[in-house]
Amino acid sequence: MAQPTAPDNPDSSADDASARIYRRTQQAALIVVLFSVVAVDPVAAQENAVCSADNLPSMIEGFFQLTTALGIIGLVVVWQADSLLEMFTIDREQKERFKRHKRSAMKSAVVLVVLGPLYTVAGSMMSLPLAECVNLVPW
Repeated sequence: MAQPTAPDNPDSSADDASARIYRRTQQAALIVVLFSVVAVDPVAAQENAVCSADNLPSMIEGFFQLTTALGIIGLVVVWQADSLLEMFTIDREQKERFKRHKRSAMKSAVVLVVLGPLYTVAGSMMSLPLAECVNLVPW
């Protein structure tokens, strides 16, 4: 009976494991893509359910405008709170953390404001069904 021997190079077993993980990830991605093509095809053939609903497009627009407004209000609150705390902080490291937090809040607000118009423009160019009847521009 043959005894399993330890590999001469310990890095080769790590490479084999990462190669197996990579192959499994590729197989999983392929399965997801194939499944989505098969599952989405009948839905694409149907009539646009969002646009044909009575009040759904206006509800989606109102929800998007409400969440955008709340996001901007949240940015203002976070910005003011961070500025106030930054004024009373002596430690330089804490001031840097507050500045990073303010930058992060600003990036989030910019994404929130830009996402709706971007989807509206790109969606109409790609003829996405939701972009044809719903205007996601918050202003």
